[in-house]
Amino acid sequence: MTALIYCPFPDSETAETIGGVLLDEGLIGCINIGAPIRSLFIWDGKKGDGTEIPGLLKTDAALLEKAVARLEGLHPYDAPAILGWRCDVAGTATQAWLGAIGASSGD
Repeated sequence: MTALIYCPFPDSETAETIGGVLLDEGLIGCINIGAPIRSLFIWDGKKGDGTEIPGLLKTDAALLEKAVARLEGLHPYDAPAILGWRCDVAGTATQAWLGAIGASSGD
């Protein structure tokens, strides 16, 4: 089964660096790094506004928890918004590709 992780980053360089580490460690098969997005949020009881870079990471469901934990450890924010979920349906080729990541990691 495949899984996805969504996470905003402070800038594209950070997304690329962290994505590269997760790729090198075999925890993800891909990171899509998006264009800047505007974020409105509440943090420490105060309304905030900023620009972030969205990242969509693709992995095998067997690696989801490990990938989220590692991403959280690498992320520069004190409390990064990291959301991961298992996919109900994925194409056969996608399942084989991401399943190979999980199989090669020993999970």
